[in-house]
Amino acid sequence: MNAPKFMGKSLPDMEAEISNVAEECAPKLAPQGAPDIQRIRSSIAQLSSNSIDVLKELTCELQEVQRFLDSEVQRVQAELNNALAGIRIIIETIGPWKSNPVSLATPTARPETSSLQGSSIRRHV
Repeated sequence: MNAPKFMGKSLPDMEAEISNVAEECAPKLAPQGAPDIQRIRSSIAQLSSNSIDVLKELTCELQEVQRFLDSEVQRVQAELNNALAGIRIIIETIGPWKSNPVSLATPTARPETSSLQGSSIRRHV
């Protein structure tokens, strides 16, 4: 796995740059400040170490979030595919109805016609 990058630089590159800055600052200090130089170097090393640890933790958290989001994308896509499949079934079922309109009412005999026919038969008898 590649080393995580921050602002386009890998962590080892950042550590080297911090060490270079510390070494550049060291000659500018007075010779009597030798203990101060060591203290400054150790402080810089500790601070950079803490920053690197925080960046590593942040990288891990971001990777977890990315995995979660990837799984959510897959879940939502699966649900959409299921919904589309259901819609296709409905369209296939309704399709024949649209092309061949059928009355939904059931045909019934007209009561007036049947009663008239019955009365006319009785009169002729």
